[in-house]
Amino acid sequence: MAIDANEILKELKGGKYRPVYFLQGEEAFYIDQIADFIEKNALDEAQKGFNQVVLYGRDIDMNAVLQNARRFPMMSDKQVVIIKEAQDLKELGKEEPAKLLAEYIQNPLPSTILVFCHKNKVLDGRKALSKIVKKSAALVTTKKLYDNQVPAWVGDYVKSKGFKIGVKATALLSESVGSDLAKLANEIDKMLINFKEKGTEVTEDHIQKYIGISKDYNVFELQKALIVKDVVKANKIIHYFEQSPKDNPIIPIIAVLFGFFSKLLVVHHQKDKSDRNIASVLKINPFFVKDYTTACRKYSLGAAINCIRFLKDADLQSKGVKGGSMTEGEILKELVFKLLHV
Repeated sequence: MAIDANEILKELKGGKYRPVYFLQGEEAFYIDQIADFIEKNALDEAQKGFNQVVLYGRDIDMNAVLQNARRFPMMSDKQVVIIKEAQDLKELGKEEPAKLLAEYIQNPLPSTILVFCHKNKVLDGRKALSKIVKKSAALVTTKKLYDNQVPAWVGDYVKSKGFKIGVKATALLSESVGSDLAKLANEIDKMLINFKEKGTEVTEDHIQKYIGISKDYNVFELQKALIVKDVVKANKIIHYFEQSPKDNPIIPIIAVLFGFFSKLLVVHHQKDKSDRNIASVLKINPFFVKDYTTACRKYSLGAAINCIRFLKDADLQSKGVKGGSMTEGEILKELVFKLLHV
């Protein structure tokens, strides 16, 4: 049965465990979250020694999986068998071993909690095993979030921890850390341990203090400077970036700016330029619509197209395809100059 990752986590926290979990897909965060919860909480510490085993796909065959799954627990009412890196278990793709696993999934041992962590891939939906998994196991299929979905995820994650976060702080985290959910969760968790009271609202100052992302010198602020063509502010920011190139690599900066100007092209082609329509078309928080309407006045359609070209050139330069021996700082300075004066 296909189930949402958050629904599975809700079940687990309520003490409900299913006999077989198959966790697959591109977003490893949820796969790790579910498997880690089961590993830490399904059994108490005294039971784990005899009744919990963690195997790795590259080191085992299907026989080992099924032998462990069919074993009865010792001095416990259940046992846990976790197959990590299950995508490396080659026999999942072979007919006979897959058939044996399918037979087990259809009639699992009630005292076993069997968990497959199948990262970055999904089972072939045409194969019999995939159909059996979907019908008889708890199937979770994860997908990478689109960039425009990350801010909402950040807000929900902070809320789930009992805290609040504003729109600007959410944007700062999302733009600076990126769409790697594990990294985002780690940075948020490190920050939140500094708050003594639940319900505290996370601000840009908190992010700067506890995570080290400057509230004044970041790609989000650079984008805002470019929108209004603030030459002084933009150059201050890229000078700051140049002083700390390891903390401010150029490729993520180019990616964020490319995303903005790509969306600006979409806005230019909208007949209905109302705030509601732009927010709907771009799938962004209405708070940020003003950025695009302002940029439309500052950058004509032709100018926006040229900005895309400048960003593509800078990307090639940063990867050594063009630009010779230019440093990242020099590439960024040239790029920002072109974007400001297009």
